[in-house]
Formats: sequence, C-alpha cells, structure tokens
Amino acid sequence: MSRLITRRRFLIGSTLTASALGLSGCDAVVESERTKSVLKIAEGFSVKTQRLLLGDNALAREFSETDLSPVFRSNGTSMPDNPQYLDWMSRQFSTWRLDVGGLVEKPSQFSLAQLKAMPSRTQITRHDCVEGWSAIGKWIGLPLGALLQSVGLKPEARYIVFHCADEYEKTLDGSGWYYESIDLVDALHPQTILAYSMNGRDLEVAHGAPLRLRVERQLGYKQAKYLTRIEAVADLGRLYGGNGGFWEDRGYEWYAGI
Repeated sequence: MSRLITRRRFLIGSTLTASALGLSGCDAVVESERTKSVLKIAEGFSVKTQRLLLGDNALAREFSETDLSPVFRSNGTSMPDNPQYLDWMSRQFSTWRLDVGGLVEKPSQFSLAQLKAMPSRTQITRHDCVEGWSAIGKWIGLPLGALLQSVGLKPEARYIVFHCADEYEKTLDGSGWYYESIDLVDALHPQTILAYSMNGRDLEVAHGAPLRLRVERQLGYKQAKYLTRIEAVADLGRLYGGNGGFWEDRGYEWYAGI
C-alpha cells in the first residue's frame, strides 16, 4: 500500500507540474512543437506504466461511510449559466435527456428516471483534485460499461467523449464548453460510473446535477459534470483543440492516472 500511495503522490505532483507549466508565463515554451512532442511521450509513458503496474482492471481504493469527508468541495463550475440548463433545473431535470451516439449501433436518449431504473453501483472513493485537495464521497450511479453495452459500440470506437452543459469560455467555435474523454479501458472499468447520487442524496447542482462521470483512477478534472451527451469516436483529433478535453486543450495531460 505504501508503494501505491507514494506512486499516487508522484503522479499527482507530475500532473500539477505539467499543468502549471501550461498555465504559467511559459506559454511560448509549451506552444513549441518540440515541447508538445516531449509531453506526449511522457504522457504515453505514464499510461503504460500505470497499466503495467496495476493492470487494466485494478480497483481504486474504496472506503467506509465512517471515512466520508465532512466537506466535499465543488470542483470546476458550481452553477452553469446557460438558459437550457437553467430550464432543466427549474423542472427538476424532468425534461433533461442524455444523448448517446457517435459510433454506436443504437443511438439513444435516456431520461434521468430511465437511468435510475437501470442496475446501479455504489462506491465510496477519494476524489483527488489537481489543485491539491482531496475528499471522500459516496457515489451511486449506472456503470458506464452497461450503458455502452445497451447501445452497442461499433468496432472502430476507441474513445468515449463526454459533453457537458457548463461553458467555461465564450467562443465562436464552441471550444469553451467543457468536455472530457477516456479510452475503452477506463470506460469499461467497473468503477467508472455515471453518478446521479452523492452521499445518499440526488446530486446537487454544485456537484454536477443531474449526472456526472466518476472515473476513479484519474484526477478530478476528468470527472466531467453536467453531462448532456456521450459520444463514441475513433480518434480525438477532430474535437475542438484535438487533445481530448477542455483542460487538455489548454496544457493539461489527457491521461491523469493516479
């Protein structure tokens, strides 16, 4: 266990360093093609190292209810300000729908009630934020793998992309909307769920209501909130900045394993 904790701290530290580099006054360095190439190589090494050491199906540590944090901070946006989301919220999300499409056999829409009626998973896990804080929470949700199985992934699908209702920046090309992505190894992992409950209650708005991603073996910015659409794709290069996520397009690592 001590080796895993040491490794977790190392990976958090290395991700923080890379993120700080991307968001500091070193923009010219980060934007150079040589630097981007080096960071990509390092990231690929991180992915291979984690999966070699832990395996594709290794579980993140789970805790007991006595370990729940008295305060669980909100990461990222705490209140989306777009009119569509505010309308959903005013109706207790009864008109909200999750679109599932892209490289799937049966593109579908699901209401919150339909998702809650499906077999669920409960897990108590630790959220590690790239800003340096952690909290333990209890999550209930639908395993993502089961949802993907219900719509049928096409053979060419390699990544799952999560589109969200929070707009971080006003842009003409839509790149200011929050989005995230994971590969099929993490998408089909048993602890990767679409959570609709936290600590025994429906998700609060600050924590991503009505539905958020929990991918427990990665850092907090991968845990996309306010989900509206899930898309299966063959590659990430055509999405916005081409790096697979809102923060990744701004210098963060795509794989944030811990």
